[in-house]
Amino acid sequence: MSLRPIEERLALNLYNVDSQPHIKIHPEICSDCDFMACVYACPAGCFEEHEGSVVFSYEGCVECGSCKIACDKSGIDWEYPRGSFGVAYEYG
Repeated sequence: MSLRPIEERLALNLYNVDSQPHIKIHPEICSDCDFMACVYACPAGCFEEHEGSVVFSYEGCVECGSCKIACDKSGIDWEYPRGSFGVAYEYG
C-alpha cells in the first residue's frame, strides 16, 4: 500500500451529512483553552484556530473521536451521527 496524502484518502469517503451536528463544542470552555488539542488531533481538519478561538465544521468528520479524547477540558460533546448519516469509507 502506498502512502498518500490525507486529502487523497479523505476524497475516497462518502459523506451523508445530517442537518443536526453530532459534535458540539462549548465556546465558553474552548475560549479558555491554551493548547487547542482538538485542532491538532483531528485527522480530517474539522477544527481550526481562528483569532484565539476554535472554529468547528462537522460536515467532514470521519467519526474517529480523536477530538473528544484530546480535549482535557470537556469542551466537546461527541456522539455518533443518527442512523444512515455520517461517513462511508472507500466510495469515492
